[in-house]
Amino acid sequence: MWFKFATVFQIVFICSNAENFCQKNSEQCGDEPDRFLLYDVNRPEGFNLRRDVYMRFAVLAHNMQQSANIFLNKFKLVLPPWSYLVHWDNSGEPEYIPWGLYFDLRSLQMFAPVIEMHEFFNKYPRKYSKLKIDEVYTLQHFENMFETGNFEDRMKIEKCLNKPDLTFFFYDNITAKHAQCLSYHGPATKLTELFLNNTAKTILIDHAEVALHDFFGNNIYWQARRSMRFSKDLKKIAGNFRQTHLNSHDDSDGTSLPENWTDEQPRRNALGGPYVGIHLRRRDFIRNRPNESPSIKDISQQLLKELEKTKLDTVFLASDGSQSEFEELSLLLSNYKIIRYNPPVAVIKKYGDGGIAIIDQIICSHARFFIGTHESTFSFRIQEEREILGFPVETTFNAFCKNKSNCSKPSIWKIVY
Repeated sequence: MWFKFATVFQIVFICSNAENFCQKNSEQCGDEPDRFLLYDVNRPEGFNLRRDVYMRFAVLAHNMQQSANIFLNKFKLVLPPWSYLVHWDNSGEPEYIPWGLYFDLRSLQMFAPVIEMHEFFNKYPRKYSKLKIDEVYTLQHFENMFETGNFEDRMKIEKCLNKPDLTFFFYDNITAKHAQCLSYHGPATKLTELFLNNTAKTILIDHAEVALHDFFGNNIYWQARRSMRFSKDLKKIAGNFRQTHLNSHDDSDGTSLPENWTDEQPRRNALGGPYVGIHLRRRDFIRNRPNESPSIKDISQQLLKELEKTKLDTVFLASDGSQSEFEELSLLLSNYKIIRYNPPVAVIKKYGDGGIAIIDQIICSHARFFIGTHESTFSFRIQEEREILGFPVETTFNAFCKNKSNCSKPSIWKIVY
C-alpha cells in the first residue's frame, strides 16, 4: 500500500546535505545539474486550495523552464506530498501521499517540470542522514498592508512576524541551511527575482499560499489547470459508478476528451449524464456562515425547481454533511432518486478521503446540470472541470441560496484556449 511505502521511504531514502553542487564549467560535473524548487503551504489549508497554490507555482516553473537564463531553466518543481489535510480522516501518522495517486503525472509534466518528493530524495547519495535545504524563504504579508491599502508588488527580507516552523512536509530528516522571512505581495512569478544569479541548488518557499496568481483565468492559467488531469484509475472508478448507477457514459454524454490536454479544442456542446449534480458544503460553513448557509428545506425547494425544469429525476449528492441531512433531503424529494457514492473498503484503503473527494468531483462534473455551494473551493474545482469538458455556462455556475434576498451567483470564469 502507498502509505506503508511512504513510512518505509522515510527511513530508506536517506538524503545528503546538498553541499555537492557543481559550479558552472566544472570538469567533474559534465552537464549543468538540475536545481530544485520546493514549496510548502500553511498546514490548515485544505486539498482544493492547495491545488490552486500548485497552479501558481506550476506557472512559475513553466516560465522558468522557458527562460534562456541558466540560473532559471534548470529548476524542477518538487511536489509536496499530501499529509494531515483538513477534512481528511487522518490515522495519526503522516501519510506522505504522492501526487501520482491522484493526478496524471505525465499530464502535469507536459506543462511544468515537476517531480515527486521521492524522486527528489533519490537525487542524493544515501550515506547522509539529513537533507539540508540550501535556502528557505518563509513568505509573510507586509505588516499593516491591509490597513494602509498598499498592495503594490514588492518583496523584502524582514524580521519574521511569527516564529517560523522550520520543519517541512512532516519529515524529520529535512532541515534548512539558511532560512529567512520574506515579506511579499505579488504573483508567484515575481519570485524569479530571488533566483537570478543565485547558485543554490535547493530552494524552498514556505507559506507559498501568500504568492498570488499572475492573471486569474487567462490562457496560461487554463493551460496549468487543464494539465491537472486526475489519475486514470480514479477516472475509471468514477466512470464505472456513472455507468452503473446514473446511466452516464462519456460517449453518450458528449464529455470525451483527447488523450492529451494539449490537443483540446474550444467546445461548448457537452450534454452530461441524465442527473443533476449537487455539492453541499455543510460542517464548517454552517458553523462559520450561519447567515449564508441554506437549510436542507431551502436546498430541496431550489433543487425541485431545477429537476422540474430539466425534466430529470435523479440527483447525485457530494457533501460533507451528516447522514441525517441526507435522509431529510431524500424525504423532502421522495419522488426523486438521491444518490451518493459510498466507496468500498478497498477504495478507502487505497485512496483515502482525497481520492473519494476526487471521485465525487468527477461524477458531479459530468452531470447535465450542476449546483454548488457559494465560495466553496470544492464547488469551484467542479465548475472548472465542467468548463474543460465544454458544458454550457448556465448549467455550471449555479449555487444554493439561503433565501431569495441573499443569493449570490458564483463568478463565471470561462476557459481560454
